[in-house]
Amino acid sequence: MRIFGTDGVRGLANSSLTGELALGLGVAAARVLVEHGGLGSGRPRPLAVVGRDTRISGQFLEHAVVAGLASAGVDVLRLRVLPTPGVAYFTDALGADVGVVISASHNPMPDNGIKFLARGGVKLDDALEREIEEHLDQEWDRPTGADVGRVTPYGPTVEEYAAHLIGTLDKPLVGLKVVLDCANGAASEVGPKALTDAGAEVVAIGAEPDGLNINDGCGSTHLELLQKAVLEHGADAGFAVDGDADRCLAVDHTGTIVDGDQIMAILALGLKESGRLVDDTLVATVMSNLGMIQALTAAGVTVRQAAVGDRYVLEDMRAGGYSLGGEQSGHVIMRDHATTGDGVLTALHVMQRMVRTGSTLQELAAVMTRLPQVLVNVPGVDKDRCDDPELLAAVAAVEAELAGTGRVLLRPSGTEPLVRVMVEAPTADQAQTVADGLAEVVRRRLALESSD
Repeated sequence: MRIFGTDGVRGLANSSLTGELALGLGVAAARVLVEHGGLGSGRPRPLAVVGRDTRISGQFLEHAVVAGLASAGVDVLRLRVLPTPGVAYFTDALGADVGVVISASHNPMPDNGIKFLARGGVKLDDALEREIEEHLDQEWDRPTGADVGRVTPYGPTVEEYAAHLIGTLDKPLVGLKVVLDCANGAASEVGPKALTDAGAEVVAIGAEPDGLNINDGCGSTHLELLQKAVLEHGADAGFAVDGDADRCLAVDHTGTIVDGDQIMAILALGLKESGRLVDDTLVATVMSNLGMIQALTAAGVTVRQAAVGDRYVLEDMRAGGYSLGGEQSGHVIMRDHATTGDGVLTALHVMQRMVRTGSTLQELAAVMTRLPQVLVNVPGVDKDRCDDPELLAAVAAVEAELAGTGRVLLRPSGTEPLVRVMVEAPTADQAQTVADGLAEVVRRRLALESSD
């Protein structure tokens, strides 16, 4: 049975994601990853680091995973509450053989998840995840006596990780006043500390986690709170991360949202200017706005488009050695400094660009004009028949009508019997009309009850 999704194992905590499953995953992951990666030098046993977000269920899931790892003969350092990119950082910095994150990212509080990282702090590929699934509940020779793992709390993780983030900057952020919405999640302590220590004046909101309020009306999935706070405090900008702080979206001083595409455009142009944008290339996804692609192309930046999902962006980046990539959702990967998306890191570097140029965030974001984008989900259809001739003809007719001023994307869902119809056009009305029309063709041609 396939239990890994596009970003680890997720589910309703203590229902589909139980302590028993977490224990078994800890054992299986230890066996598979150590077998593939070997043993780090100078240690008697493999080493794992484990961190979590602020969900109350993370407490028992963390202990279950740790128990599984230690029972498989792995020493464990408990990082406690720390963003996903922080766990990735320590996996690499401490030379750990395994990294584990207990988090469901931007999902509601009742959910939780378990994500494994290989040596170097990189996400697992599909083949390794399948091996872990195959090792679940298998008989194995358990270590005993002195061969079982040791479990130890690791020291000042927040201070060390904040220092790492600040160390990626070459200019202090003095003079900026910003609001940071921490989603009552994993960045509630390290986020405000990093921005403050970097020199900014910081107003922290969504930074009082109680185990139940993560992502609850706050963070990158609920920007209304951030918009209001930026205006109330007269801030230069606002930034919001999600529950595990691997995403970042922003708000300019007028309260206008700056999305992931705009953030990537800002960072890409800054890196190109400094000669640090490898091959003058940005890796985005097929969902990135055409306005970003047009603006960066005009500025001499090539935009590669990977499949939707940060893991596919990262795969493309690693294959080509590219330095910057990400998604419209705000999952931005800066490979010079991180192995995964890092919301606090992203905020710091956008702020550094503001200081370096003397520009407002509104001015920096104006480098691109977002084309109106409409997404329509069409459920109850055969998503494997998107090559239907009549549907392809309808898409071709729309693309001819748009003539380079917009685009159409049909994308089958990876988990549900539905097709996503995305349309960009010069006006919102035109995008909606075209999307609705194509959605109707999808319903008519791909309906599950149809034998046509």
